Amino acid sequence: MNTTDPAERRGRGRRRDTPPPRTASGEIEVLRGFLDYLRTSVAAKIDGAPEPQVRTAAVPSGTNLLGLLHHLTAVERATFLGEHVGDWQATFRAAPTDTVADVVGRYREAVRGANEVLDECTDPAAPLPRARPGRPAPSVRWALTHLIEETGRHAGHADILRELIDGSTGR
Repeated sequence: MNTTDPAERRGRGRRRDTPPPRTASGEIEVLRGFLDYLRTSVAAKIDGAPEPQVRTAAVPSGTNLLGLLHHLTAVERATFLGEHVGDWQATFRAAPTDTVADVVGRYREAVRGANEVLDECTDPAAPLPRARPGRPAPSVRWALTHLIEETGRHAGHADILRELIDGSTGR
């Protein structure tokens, strides 16, 4: 039976939750461990999502799965790589020609670049090495905490949107 009723799809697409990471005890290691956990979770939520539902808004705000990951890519690049974003609202829309694989790939590439920057950081109170021109660099601690908050918030949105699409739940 093919149905789009979420109540009838319950149970399909479920997977076990991945528990929070066990990390070393240093502050940067703990923060990076939780950020990487969220990054993996949100990318997995979008990876493999069906077209056209992945870009279709399921809520009045217009939020969609592909747009969420496109936005998080911009946040990673702005925060850790110092890239300028002129229109944050526009980051919530992927191009019509973008595939799921394109957006997921660009997100993973941004995460790799961000992690290369973070690999140079040993003091959580130190400024990030790649600040945006004309702006003071945030501390490594602030940047990691901000990305945990931002990624976690949108991972929650992605959880709900993906469940509405095909009943898939879990991290």
